[in-house]
Parts: sequence; structure tokens; C-alpha cells
Amino acid sequence: MTAMEQIEQVLNTQVRPHLHAHGGDIVSLSLTDGIYRFQFLGQCSGCPSAYLTTEQVVAEALKEALPQLVEQVILVQEVSPSLLAQARAILGG
Repeated sequence: MTAMEQIEQVLNTQVRPHLHAHGGDIVSLSLTDGIYRFQFLGQCSGCPSAYLTTEQVVAEALKEALPQLVEQVILVQEVSPSLLAQARAILGG
């Protein structure tokens, strides 16, 4: 099982149920040199509690289950290019 598959297994069992209960989800972006990067989706995206959720839910679960793989967890909050294009079309049209 690859490192990302192991991470997805932890996310599926320990993190996603919590996020789904709040109308959200998580997408893995990368794992490089022990640094796991991800984005929240749905209601969790842009939530004021996102950083708290990162520390208390995502980082805790991954570091506890996979300490040999995950040393740091980083929430990437950026707007996708497709969402920017849609906003530009609405505002320009």
C-alpha cells in the first residue's frame, strides 16, 4: 500500500465521517518529505474553524496513525482556477 493510500484509509475511517457530518470533505494534494498538504471541500472550505479542524481532526488522526509518514499537516486555502473563471464570467457578463 502506498503512503497516499495509507493516508486515504485514515481519512476514510477517522476524518471524513466528521467532515461529512458538517457537509464537507477533504482532498489530498501531496505528501512530500513528511509534509501532507490538503484542501477542505464543501461546507468546510473557507470555514472559520478550518484551522482548528486541521489541528484537532486531520493532523491528530494522521500523526497518530502514521507517525512514520506524516510529520506536518498543512491546509491549503486557495481558490481553484475554475471557480475564479466562473466568478469573472458572472462579474464581467
